[in-house]
Amino acid sequence: VSWTDGFWGERFEVCRDTMVINMWHVMSDPEVSHAFRNLEIAAGEAEGRHSGPPFNDGDFFKWFESAAAVYAVTKDPKLDALMDRIIATIAKAQRDDGYMHTQVIIPERRRQKEQARQQGPVGTAVGTAKGGAFNNRLNFETYNHGHLMTAACVHYRATGKRNMLDLAIKAADFLDHFYETATAELARNAICPSHYMGIVEMYRTTGDPKYLELSKNLINIRGMVENGTDDNQDRVPFRQQKVAMGHAVRANYLYAGVADVYAETGEALLLENLESIWSDIVHRKMYITGGCGALYDGTSPDGTNYTPDSIQKVHQAYGRAYQLPNSTAHNETCANIGNMLFNWRMLQLNGDAKYADVLERTLYNSVLSGISLGGTKYFYTNPLRLSKDFPYVLRWPKERTEYISCFCCPPNTVRTICEAQNYAYSLSEEGVWLNLYGSSNLATKLADGSAIELAQHSDYPWKGKVNLEFSKLPRKAEFSLFFRIPEWCDQYELSINGSPVDLQLEKGYARVQRNWKKSDKIEFNMEMQAKLIESNPLLEETRNQVAVTWGPLVYCLESADLGKYEIDNISIPSDIAFEPEMMEIDGSRLMSLKGQAWYVEQQNWE
Repeated sequence: VSWTDGFWGERFEVCRDTMVINMWHVMSDPEVSHAFRNLEIAAGEAEGRHSGPPFNDGDFFKWFESAAAVYAVTKDPKLDALMDRIIATIAKAQRDDGYMHTQVIIPERRRQKEQARQQGPVGTAVGTAKGGAFNNRLNFETYNHGHLMTAACVHYRATGKRNMLDLAIKAADFLDHFYETATAELARNAICPSHYMGIVEMYRTTGDPKYLELSKNLINIRGMVENGTDDNQDRVPFRQQKVAMGHAVRANYLYAGVADVYAETGEALLLENLESIWSDIVHRKMYITGGCGALYDGTSPDGTNYTPDSIQKVHQAYGRAYQLPNSTAHNETCANIGNMLFNWRMLQLNGDAKYADVLERTLYNSVLSGISLGGTKYFYTNPLRLSKDFPYVLRWPKERTEYISCFCCPPNTVRTICEAQNYAYSLSEEGVWLNLYGSSNLATKLADGSAIELAQHSDYPWKGKVNLEFSKLPRKAEFSLFFRIPEWCDQYELSINGSPVDLQLEKGYARVQRNWKKSDKIEFNMEMQAKLIESNPLLEETRNQVAVTWGPLVYCLESADLGKYEIDNISIPSDIAFEPEMMEIDGSRLMSLKGQAWYVEQQNWE
């Protein structure tokens, strides 16, 4: 799939021309980020000590995945050569047994050089050396390994080369051996579990059944943890969890990973819990933007028996049901991306458009918000309200910045936008599913192996008109097209060669089955209009407030547009009529909504 024009075509151009290469300059400059320098030091290509957070390796692998995703579309030889150079460094940095965590490897190799080895291997997975592998429960080894594996699978599919995949196989084999032999205490060290998704992706890519067995074992081991925490989703075994809890990035990565395990194993209880957790998130703990994780810091609403010493702290976390403050909303970009990953997998499991609705809402409103239009500045958090008048300082800046000390979100955002085209379509035995609308080309094979090519033309999300035409079809082309009817869409119609088609919905998709011809002209129209959205009355923070939406977009009222008027004194009439108006900001084509509101003079609050 490739974007060709319009909103997403423009975003991909920024990925190709700016996002990926700019982030490489940031992550390879040791004066800014030590991410690649750590790999060079571990590889013996540079001198120095480890610097930066323990998850730097995984964040660098996320950037590498974005480069591979762009290469899959552009086939840029310079990008291919850069990736090969980087892979050579990673190969030298990786330990012989497959372990890949520079925070441990760098001092380990320094000790070896200094001839200060302890008896036996230093820093092995079951060792006890200070600073050794898996000795710190709050470290990020499995996170780093997981993103290495995912990036390697994307690279293999994009290039056909095994050089990165072979490193991922070593890493996966290391984890397989580690979880066979490690104690339950050591095995609990798996915060932010990207390795669930990574291991299943390795199974899908290599076909090695031991990786599927490992993925199942990971869930079993999670249930063995003693003195677990809600923040890390391991106070109770996953098979007993029914609601979303704790650190929102770790939670959403876990749910996405378990969905992958269910997809390959079919264990009914896993899906039952995932559906319960999904409902809890979407109906009680998710912002209208798709943002997740309301709390900067707080206490877990679960897991206490009301004695003070048993109350558990949480951070960047889900709170209680309907606990969704606006100004202090954390909504880490990584958590929102995790929400997308979770919903994408749930969509693939049962073809229900409700999951695509959440994915789309999150992508447009709480993932794209994490990066500037130019592709070089980033947000870590995505609150729903900002003000200069608060008598307190929140942890993260109110403006996007080129570098964030906790640099997990920027490469995650870049890889997500670089891969957005992968969410546009799905395939099944019955045919092709249209999940995300936008001008694009699809070249794929149907279930019977026959090749098709489909072109989509649309000015979505500004307009709801979608035109489709086939440029390649087999002689007999009888299959179905499934058109997602978004949750916001009340009126829609479809015509083929000018003749209207009667549509019947199945789980939010309109199915059209026929023997298609290259001459067919397909036109699908979704009526778009501005809407005022009210929240559940149990959400006290937004009483007497509304959100303004247009299609999948949630709009923001900004002081910069109000001149002398105070934003807190603006009141929107319930019958307000908004008119769309196209505009351009920083070279990007956008749409504003204009309408007549009331200005109500308020007291001089102190």
